[in-house]
Amino acid sequence: MRIAVVGATGMVGQIILKVLAERSFPVTELIPVASSRSVGKTVTFGGRDWTIKSLEDAVAAAPDLALFSAGGNTSLEWAPKFAAVGTRVVDNSSAWRMDPTKKLVVPEINADVLTQEDMIIANPNCSTIQLVVALNPLHQAYGAKRVLVSTYQSVTGTGKAAVDQLEGERVGEDVDMVYPYKIDRNCIPHCDIFLDNDYTKEEMKMTQETVKIIGDEGIKLAATAVRVPVQGGHSESVNVEFERPFDIADVKKLLSETDGVTLQDQPEFNTYPMPLMAEGKDDVFVGRLRRDFTTENALNMWVVSDNLRKGAATNTVQIAEVLLKKGFVKN
Repeated sequence: MRIAVVGATGMVGQIILKVLAERSFPVTELIPVASSRSVGKTVTFGGRDWTIKSLEDAVAAAPDLALFSAGGNTSLEWAPKFAAVGTRVVDNSSAWRMDPTKKLVVPEINADVLTQEDMIIANPNCSTIQLVVALNPLHQAYGAKRVLVSTYQSVTGTGKAAVDQLEGERVGEDVDMVYPYKIDRNCIPHCDIFLDNDYTKEEMKMTQETVKIIGDEGIKLAATAVRVPVQGGHSESVNVEFERPFDIADVKKLLSETDGVTLQDQPEFNTYPMPLMAEGKDDVFVGRLRRDFTTENALNMWVVSDNLRKGAATNTVQIAEVLLKKGFVKN
């Protein structure tokens, strides 16, 4: 199978290559793609070096599959060009997520929506992915009607320059400011740009994408997204109000049996999810499960996941695995 990875030298692109190898995805030829300044250099995959190509050359090669992590503008321009030559595209950017003609996929939830006609498939926002993996089984059992989310998002979600800002600030260096304020020893309630409704784009992504993935417009969700000086992953405090009553023991059993979820909920032993422990892992970790005693049929939970893996690279590769299993790309 001939696979292009667009954005192969970036943080997510590098982890896509790592996950492809870890999961033994059947790559016979890798076509790494990056910016013009990287063309001609190499990346290592599968025990050999592969020469980085331009987007033009990658399209001309007409690979079987293209995994994109190069930003929305690149995806809007180039994903249709790949699709036009018969290449199936899985895109990590926000470019296609809310396009009604494109599928937005978390394989544990809605892999069945993919069809032979889907040439461009959208990967959801990182904070949305970990939320819906935990929320969907509970919604199916009890009917989620109102969800309030506060996120604690890693600087890795902004990219390498943000990691450099944090690390530089910690050792007292003069740094390029990716954020409008210092991030070390700080929390910034500002992820992405502010919109006309005073929510950020990141917050509204969670609202809109959750409804599309789960497929229920009755779910009302509001979010507050906060950037924190952490590198290991994103954390979320989630309050869910259900239509039907639940038992905490049943909730724990349901989550413990959910594919892609690891339950860490033993407060008596100080066992709960943390980004420090989630880093480098593919599961979504759920804990601090407790009833909201202020209202009927409501639950509080704490959700953590590595935003570069399940929140981006791993979910992308899992979509590719679904395409392979369904026979939409050939091994």
